[in-house]
Amino acid sequence: MRHLPPLSSLPAFEATARTGSVTRAAEALNRTHGAISHQLRQLQEHAGCALFERDGTGVRLNAQGHALFKVVRSAFDQLEQGYARVVDQARGPTLHVACSATFAMRWLVPALVDFYRVRPDIRIRLSMTSAREIRSEGADVLIAWDLSSYPAAERERAIPLAPVRFGPVCAPAYRRSVRTGTRITHDFTSSAWDQWEALTGKQIAPAPGPTFPHTHLCVQAALAGLGVALVERRLVHDELESGRLVAPYGFTEFPQGWMAIPAARDFQPDLQRDTDIFIGWLRERLAV
Repeated sequence: MRHLPPLSSLPAFEATARTGSVTRAAEALNRTHGAISHQLRQLQEHAGCALFERDGTGVRLNAQGHALFKVVRSAFDQLEQGYARVVDQARGPTLHVACSATFAMRWLVPALVDFYRVRPDIRIRLSMTSAREIRSEGADVLIAWDLSSYPAAERERAIPLAPVRFGPVCAPAYRRSVRTGTRITHDFTSSAWDQWEALTGKQIAPAPGPTFPHTHLCVQAALAGLGVALVERRLVHDELESGRLVAPYGFTEFPQGWMAIPAARDFQPDLQRDTDIFIGWLRERLAV
């Protein structure tokens, strides 16, 4: 027979330990203060020792409480993850797609409404990455455009989707300063400026400016009037349409294009079918 604590008291214990307050634990669990206090007393009586001590208007874990909280938190984490896997399996296969945060926020998520309209049976799970590698999340397919830092094996698996076209963008009031102004750069694709200059023969915004880890932040900096950002046209469509950003030199096609990189493993037939359907939809949708 298992010797377990009163399982119904563990959520109250975990919430109180995490928040440092019986009141906040009650709010988090949608219970009354009295109900949480009762469950904490029940647990401590079963354990035969106190688990909390007073801390001003709240409570804090003592040594025994810390030891139990470490075990309970780990068990809750495992239970949450295991339950999520069971639910996912029950709902059917999920296609795990990895892409940059900016591509997800500014293009893919808004476009998914069209995908789900025609294929509501295919579930997409998104992971945001730096778009330089398939990370440990085990993504089924990665979407990216600059594959220069990718291993040769991944570049060989890459499936072309659509051309990329980059152009300098800035706030309308900054347009007069483009030639002599400040250049906003991306931490991971700073070479894009060099490529654009080589392709166009133009040199603008020579002064070094702020750098950011996400294109979305570069766009926000340009909107704020901090300088000129070099951005793929699809990612600033709305800002250009509304006039909040301007592209004084238009957009130039780069040799690389949007690519889909499937994972290097054998897919189950259903997942392979969903992957092929999704990649086909990406190719059609990015061509618009």
